[in-house]
Amino acid sequence: QVQLVESGGGLVQPGGSLNLSCAASGGTFDYYAIGWFRQAPGKEREGVGCINSSGDTPYYTDSVKGRFTISRDNAKNTAYLQMNSLKPEDTAVYYCATDRAHWSGCRTIATFYIHWGQGTQVTVST
Repeated sequence: QVQLVESGGGLVQPGGSLNLSCAASGGTFDYYAIGWFRQAPGKEREGVGCINSSGDTPYYTDSVKGRFTISRDNAKNTAYLQMNSLKPEDTAVYYCATDRAHWSGCRTIATFYIHWGQGTQVTVST
């Protein structure tokens, strides 16, 4: 069973950057797409973006497009979420997850993901 551990969260000022990591163990990391999600207090979990198993086709939701970059290094069993130009509304707990199926693309609907990390807090504030 795949286990995921996110890291790299913290407190950053508006306009700043953070690079989150998602380290995987216990499974075939390079077989599945990775999704990134976030959940702010009092709000539902939302998809941020995803990357397919081979790492050549990332996808971003409109709210982060142009500011966030998703990548993965299958040799290191790690995925990344580079976040630039952060805004206060990006404040949330960020999660990575593995798709429950093997296919060529990726998607940002949480119900399609089976293994989740514990999350890492990102706070954007002055």
